[in-house]
Amino acid sequence: MRLFYLIWVDIILKARSQPANKNNWQFMTLTYMTVAMALDFFFIILYVERSLDNYFYDLKIPIIPQKIGDPISFVILFVGPPLLLNYTLIFRNQRYNKLIGKYKYHEGKLGVTFVLLALSIPVIALWLGLFG
Repeated sequence: MRLFYLIWVDIILKARSQPANKNNWQFMTLTYMTVAMALDFFFIILYVERSLDNYFYDLKIPIIPQKIGDPISFVILFVGPPLLLNYTLIFRNQRYNKLIGKYKYHEGKLGVTFVLLALSIPVIALWLGLFG
């Protein structure tokens, strides 16, 4: 958990240091981290399902058309867990203030590294043919 909190503190302080983010740093940081984590979660589940040859992580909503149901399922299954985790551990009751006092700021380097790695892992996995 320490690394998770270090990355979050780094991203929050970097975002708050930018004048353009004065009013939206919470939404921006939550969005970036959630998207990065959701993308990695998606590829982890995809890899496990293909390795086991068992597609178990699925949500069908029969009462709505598939074109609408599939994006809703994706949001519930892959965006929902990291969003809930990030909100609960970082933003609920402004917990980030306590974390900022506890963890060291690394000038945004940890946060940027995490987001870049999180977004590049699926690309590398596709390039290596792990999902083809």
